[in-house]
Amino acid sequence: MNRQAQAAVLFLVGGAVLHAGFTDLYLRYVKAGLRPLLLVAGIVLIVAAIATVWYEWRRPRATEENQPGREHHDRRGHAHREPRISWLLVLPLFALILVAPPALGSYSAMRTGTALQKPWGFSALPAGDPLPLGVVDYAGRAVYDHGRALADRQIKITGFITLDRNGAPYLTRMVLNCCAADAQPVKIGLTGQIPPVLAPDTWLEVTGTYTAKQAKDPVNDGAIPFINVSQARPVPAPHNEYED
Repeated sequence: MNRQAQAAVLFLVGGAVLHAGFTDLYLRYVKAGLRPLLLVAGIVLIVAAIATVWYEWRRPRATEENQPGREHHDRRGHAHREPRISWLLVLPLFALILVAPPALGSYSAMRTGTALQKPWGFSALPAGDPLPLGVVDYAGRAVYDHGRALADRQIKITGFITLDRNGAPYLTRMVLNCCAADAQPVKIGLTGQIPPVLAPDTWLEVTGTYTAKQAKDPVNDGAIPFINVSQARPVPAPHNEYED
């Protein structure tokens, strides 16, 4: 692949990265906090492509080897064309732009142990009920703070449904450390007024109260807290299906 073709591929890669960064597409690949770095990377790639074209345009072209689309000759005079198969490198870029991969769901979550870890500390919770909390925040407070700040509070949590081998439902969110490749689930068990029929990957908004009930994740024996459900309703998938 000659320099002009390399510059074209660089430009397309940079454009695809910027497209993902300026839309919600990037949320399917990396955590939300990495958006600025993604935009910078796209700009750097585009600048590198433009600089490559400028350098080649300024370069004196004394031989046909520097002209795109022409045949190259070895020392014996045999002609060699550029390997056209290298243009297949462009195909993943069109996949990135045209096809958004689905976020990881119940299939991955039930084959991976809970990733709940002890937080550094717990911030004060705002007043008012119901109190909206993330799955990670509620699970961390329920397990490691023993629900001290959650007692006597109505709590609202949104997640997707996963079912274990016995059909027990969990409210789950996938958590990213960096990108979707390292996503791991955090699960909350449901007790109380649970809907009679729950399908995996259904997004549910649950309102309930803290309970000290806990279980062990069958995959890695991690702690799974529960919430006592008083109300549950299906909701659309959120803007960002992952939690940081």
